[in-house]
Amino acid sequence: MTSDGDRIQQPETRARVAIDLGAESCRVSLLRWHEGAPNISLVHRISNGPMHEGASLRWPLTAILAGLEEGLRKAAEGAPEGIASVAVDGWAVDYVRLGADGKSLAEPFCYRDERTVATKERADAIAPPGMLFGRTGAQPLRLNTLYQLMADRDMDARAPWVCLPEYILHWLGGRRVAEYTNATHTGLVDLKTGDWARDLFALLDIPIEPAPPIVPAGSMLGRMTGPLAELAAFRNTELIAPACHDTASAIAGIPARLDSTAYICSGTWSLVGTLVRSPITRPEAMHARYTNQGAAAGGFCFHTNVNGMWTVKQCMDTWAAEGRSWSIEDLIQTAAACKAEGLIDVDAEPLLLDGNMPERINHELTRRGLTAIPDVAGNEPVFARVIFESLASGYAGALKNLEQMLNRKLERIHVLGGGSRNKLLTELTAQYTGLPVETGQPESSTIGNFAVQLAACEGQPLNADAVRSRAASLCREC
Repeated sequence: MTSDGDRIQQPETRARVAIDLGAESCRVSLLRWHEGAPNISLVHRISNGPMHEGASLRWPLTAILAGLEEGLRKAAEGAPEGIASVAVDGWAVDYVRLGADGKSLAEPFCYRDERTVATKERADAIAPPGMLFGRTGAQPLRLNTLYQLMADRDMDARAPWVCLPEYILHWLGGRRVAEYTNATHTGLVDLKTGDWARDLFALLDIPIEPAPPIVPAGSMLGRMTGPLAELAAFRNTELIAPACHDTASAIAGIPARLDSTAYICSGTWSLVGTLVRSPITRPEAMHARYTNQGAAAGGFCFHTNVNGMWTVKQCMDTWAAEGRSWSIEDLIQTAAACKAEGLIDVDAEPLLLDGNMPERINHELTRRGLTAIPDVAGNEPVFARVIFESLASGYAGALKNLEQMLNRKLERIHVLGGGSRNKLLTELTAQYTGLPVETGQPESSTIGNFAVQLAACEGQPLNADAVRSRAASLCREC
């Protein structure tokens, strides 16, 4: 328990809502106050995942919106004192094209869609990856918004667009914006100005007029409108852009300073890195696949993408379709008693694609001269053990590169996100890295979302110490 002096001094007693969009599930959480102390509860969860639409891979936006509306109505029922604000964070790079009525023109593409293979090759010939990395700090990955926008060569290419978390805020009544931490993932933000790199838009023949204006984390976007605003709880509810990228929100949700600490945001992707004050854009950083993304209240999240629990989820989906269903808890527990059949490169291109994951893993094993795992009932934990050991090995390699980039040693690792519940993976991570591992909040993005909301409502420019203080109080109490 904390003393009254340590508790958050909330500006009012109304509740707040955090929406976290995840590639596997979307969540609506409610923050309420009980005798001055905060309490966070999950009020609604929506299953999510990309869907095939012809040859395209897209997100089920219509279903997501219906689920969010249901969750917001539940939040309203659970907060008779009213809801002061709503904020949204989620995954980056994907966006929604808007029609003249402000509504989505189509279900948005998923970043894993293969339409960007050709545009990445075309872009590389026009704007070399090294040049883009030096200008934007963003690792020039095929999934970046830049390459997706280049793929929009049809009649919608000049339609206004907005990234997914900010689209949800727009759908609720907020003005159309690109929040800074999320915008830095597009590959089109100038490191020096923090604004769109207009010359890159022109060089790559991407219309800049449809791009939304960039705003800082903690910006107020207006009040909720529409049918939900007719509910008593949502009268005069402010819409806030937190750190709209879920990783930036998750990092904001870490209550301690990260001076000598690495973070691993473990979810669909595993993001391995640390906070830095200034971007690192040396060629070796790009070759080591590191990226510089805006942090919630200054500085940069300097990290690399390591393929994460995506591979496990894809395997589980394949097995479930064949009648071989496992819970993730049982799979982890059984895998702990297995022996790995070898290590694979979890970032191999085939493992980033959708479908047939056990077959893809076996291909990577045999490509390395190792024995394939028979994909039969009972061998599922063996696949999982290979994935977990390969992830831990990938983390160790990423952290070694990180120390070289920083020219200093790291002292510990802070694991957050859903993977923090995976005891086997955290033990393997400690084993492979040789560093102590501490686990944080599984829903750190939600903690960070609320922390930014609370700090933003004080009427001052967002301050890192203020955000961290609120995150610490939320973690202690919740």
